[in-house]
Amino acid sequence: MTDKLKKPPEIGSRLQALRKQQGLSLDDMAVRSKISRSMLSQVERGLANPTFATLWALTQALGIDIATLIGEAADESEQAIELVEAHNIPRIHSADGHCLLQILSPPETTGDVEWYRLEIEPGASLTSQPHAAGAREHLTLLTGEALVISSEAQQKAAAGSTLRYRADVPHSISNTGTGKLEALLVVIPG
Repeated sequence: MTDKLKKPPEIGSRLQALRKQQGLSLDDMAVRSKISRSMLSQVERGLANPTFATLWALTQALGIDIATLIGEAADESEQAIELVEAHNIPRIHSADGHCLLQILSPPETTGDVEWYRLEIEPGASLTSQPHAAGAREHLTLLTGEALVISSEAQQKAAAGSTLRYRADVPHSISNTGTGKLEALLVVIPG
């Protein structure tokens, strides 16, 4: 069995783009990185293979990490679409087992915006304590019927509807229908 070896990333063009993006000339970069101008030029044109120490100096001079330089230098077609297989989507079950949240948002958006696929069994509820001040939730019902309570406010809705409400107060989502409730839930912190 032969494995197809991946071609190493061509960092020269990426390095040059990052340097120019920051408005740096080759001379500026040479001063910042303590790498000679001729070596920088050779690396950018793909004529020299930089050592780890050289990569380190260059990325420090640009204020980025090596993974950013190498990762972003990889083939664009490899990075165009990130696939997360169903079995790799994190799942959270309520304590009673009647509610399931699948975390759809990427880890890097935690604290900025989070979105979930929500399933609630008939007659069950997902009750939440207040989130940070100013937090809001947006619930779009895909199937079923729901009752949302946010503090003292209540609103019923059916499939196809979206409910937007405060989440910085005690709040709950209840399945008032006879079948499973399926929804998309977006949480926006305050």
